[in-house]
Amino acid sequence: MIKISPDELKVVAQYIHDISGIHLDQSKSYLFETRLSSIAEASGCSSYRELQQKAKQDPAKKLERAIIDAITTNETLFFRDKGPFELLQHKLLPEMIDARTPKSGMMKTNIRIWSAAASTGQELYSIAIIIKELLRDLSKYNISLLGTDISDAAIAQASYGKYNKFEIERGLDRAVLQKYFSLFGDSWKIKDEIRSMVNFRKLNLMQPFTALGKFDIIFCRNVAIYFTLQDRTKLFNKIADSLADDGYLVIGSTESLTGVCSRFVPKRHLRAIFYQKS
Repeated sequence: MIKISPDELKVVAQYIHDISGIHLDQSKSYLFETRLSSIAEASGCSSYRELQQKAKQDPAKKLERAIIDAITTNETLFFRDKGPFELLQHKLLPEMIDARTPKSGMMKTNIRIWSAAASTGQELYSIAIIIKELLRDLSKYNISLLGTDISDAAIAQASYGKYNKFEIERGLDRAVLQKYFSLFGDSWKIKDEIRSMVNFRKLNLMQPFTALGKFDIIFCRNVAIYFTLQDRTKLFNKIADSLADDGYLVIGSTESLTGVCSRFVPKRHLRAIFYQKS
């Protein structure tokens, strides 16, 4: 394993921040060595500084993508923390549907939901399953579910919707598994009725995303914790611009927007906290 010097760490950490927004301090030398050493060796680099320079000079950005895939923490599971999904099922979706359903009953109800740090897709598929269970007949609705992530590898797995035994056992009960997944070799694959409800695409949250349009509900959980305070403020101001005036924002259970973005006010429902624009 290639060791990283303090000077190298500073340079490579700045490069990673520039391409992803992820902030890594001097205490994270082990992370560079465990996640980037094999990439450096495979690229014929004898140091992390050489790897960084080679990545910057690569017009195809293949090395950059490999570094992002390695350094991002794709820690996720189905129905993670449960509280936000109970909030979605029992409060946010019913209130949104009541407010958006046309009085004439002739037009479809539009609902757009964004999972801003979708990782390998478990969060967005959990949202899709809740919608399917709650609404049953989706022909009355225009449902748009978007998942974005900076990692190409994560987006590829999310789009395919296949999960191994370990990933499946983290958060899924047996009834949901049997109903919405099919056995695929020694793994499980999400059924087409759920897969067809969602779309995934690559997105760096540090870059502009106004082209995505407005959303009624945004999940942005457990990603801003890797950003500096300044970058978190920029991110949530952009999210405020992308959220409908009566929309809902859900962030991680250990996160708070106090002192980060004044454009949101916190609300509580049972055990869960959510935010609306002030």
